[in-house]
Amino acid sequence: MSENTKVAVVTGAARGIGAATAVRLGREGFAVAVCDLDEAACAATVQAVEKEGARALAVGVDVSDSERVEAAVERIAAELGPPVVLVNNAGILRDNLLFKMSDDDWDAVISVHLRGAFLMTRAVQAHMTKAGWGRIVNLSSTSALGNRGQVNYSAAKAGLQGFTKTLAIELGKFGVTANAIAPGFIATEMTAATAARVGVDFEAFKTAAAEQIPVRRVGTPEDIAGTVAFLVSEDAGFVSGQVVYVAGGPKA
Repeated sequence: MSENTKVAVVTGAARGIGAATAVRLGREGFAVAVCDLDEAACAATVQAVEKEGARALAVGVDVSDSERVEAAVERIAAELGPPVVLVNNAGILRDNLLFKMSDDDWDAVISVHLRGAFLMTRAVQAHMTKAGWGRIVNLSSTSALGNRGQVNYSAAKAGLQGFTKTLAIELGKFGVTANAIAPGFIATEMTAATAARVGVDFEAFKTAAAEQIPVRRVGTPEDIAGTVAFLVSEDAGFVSGQVVYVAGGPKA
């Protein structure tokens, strides 16, 4: 592995979009820190990244905990190298209608998505600005435009869009870009959980969703990983502060 290999950090990388992104970045030549709440759960992703010929490190971290985030980023810098790519993907669901939503349901979602992205970005940007090069990609969602039963998630994902645009303004002069991806329907464990919540078979849920999508299929984690790969590339150096809706059509 070359000393010039760039180091990428992907949160929520044990499964789904995060795992696909970690593997794709490994294929693109990055060394990858595979971060998730449960370090042991990262093993399969680490193995998949290594199969691409890239170095990978499993890192257990609660992204909503400032001290643990700082420790995790220090460990990544020491064991893989200074991170210059950050994909803030960690997320949870606590869906419910507004009148049923508890304080904890609200706080947990805002904490992981918004506070987590803030803490991770604050910790990693020091390495990016020192290097004079960096790429930040935040995972938003079409739910940022509103989605029944997701007032907490929608607020967090909309917040990430404003967060992204401000990062682009503040960090641009240091050679750092910041962009957000807003996926539409992506077939993951998270969307399977949504189907279960509303009492619908997942296959039927996907089929119904595909009928409403212009390209007539639901998305895959690899669809998002491909978009991440572009946004962290040299080719995307003049793309910053943007929200890219990867949803199979022009509407959420």
